[in-house]
Amino acid sequence: MKITSGIALLVGAVALLFILSPNGFALARPGVEFKIFQFPADKIPRIDGDTSDWSMVPDSYSIGMDQLKETVNGRGFNYDKKDLDVKVKVGWVKGLNRLYFLYEAYDNFWDFDDHSRHNDIFELVVDGDLSGGPLITTLHPNSKLIGDDAFFQLHGVHAQNYHIFTPAPERDWAFVWGAQPWIKELPWANAAYNYNFKHGESGKLILEFWITPFDYAPADGPERAVVSKLVENKLIGMSWAVLDYDGPEEKDYKGFWNLSHTEHMYGNADELVAFRLMPLEAKFQKPIDAHWSFKILDMDRRLLAFQDESTGKITSWRWDFGDGTSSTEQHPIHRYQKAGEYTVNLYIEGPGGKSRWTKVRNVAVR
Repeated sequence: MKITSGIALLVGAVALLFILSPNGFALARPGVEFKIFQFPADKIPRIDGDTSDWSMVPDSYSIGMDQLKETVNGRGFNYDKKDLDVKVKVGWVKGLNRLYFLYEAYDNFWDFDDHSRHNDIFELVVDGDLSGGPLITTLHPNSKLIGDDAFFQLHGVHAQNYHIFTPAPERDWAFVWGAQPWIKELPWANAAYNYNFKHGESGKLILEFWITPFDYAPADGPERAVVSKLVENKLIGMSWAVLDYDGPEEKDYKGFWNLSHTEHMYGNADELVAFRLMPLEAKFQKPIDAHWSFKILDMDRRLLAFQDESTGKITSWRWDFGDGTSSTEQHPIHRYQKAGEYTVNLYIEGPGGKSRWTKVRNVAVR
């Protein structure tokens, strides 16, 4: 009886620790959380290599060299900005399951003459649903279990690795390390560069791109793929590394500077870092703004659930369902008596004023 109770207490304590830990057990750098800026829907960044779209993003979202650790050549945190200096900002747009990136880097020797993986690279790994675990075959703990077809069963399926060439003249902008190269093409991704140096020269590079994270990205194409759903305040797993080459020889490999500070972040989603999808900054928010959505619970009974998605401090709600009835609940469930197309209004009030949101004949039942 005491053993059973002890086990129960241990299980409970572990569960509580997991709940209380902001990053759980599946991420590196416990207690560290980076922010993903939310762009207003009317200010989506254009992928053209022009940084002006990102001027609204506060410096607090910028992730620089001071957050990177070199884990191959033993340099640790001893970086020299005269040799390499990198700054990254990440953004998202509510309603679009995309991650936007601005990569700005200075290098004293840009290496991109050899059209292979020997190239200055920004290596990005994303786990959109925090599923964790290995995403490349060589790191799987049981090779017998996954079998001979492991590359197509596992590699890049539940989390994705992008080797982004910096820069990439006369070639694809990225090498997807996995069995799903289609994820780097439109409509799943796009990229643009801005630079004026040649191979072997110094200079600044600007890279703008966006990607689509996937909970499931199969080798046979996007038809069965499951896109990661991005919502406010959600945590995702993500990390990157900067591969710096300064010439063709092995000795010219200057570093593997990575954000998670762990060697296998490139292939194990447990070693990624927590990133939070932030709400709109206060200056882009209205004091009060009505929005709502609905789901059909039972079409035969014409039963619908209405979901308030308004923002701001709200003290009252009033729904007009378009059939002569109303509700003052925040998230009402309503049953229509007759088939038809209905115009539904939500009216809200609060200290910031009043707001109304209408959907014209979107609510239809039979």
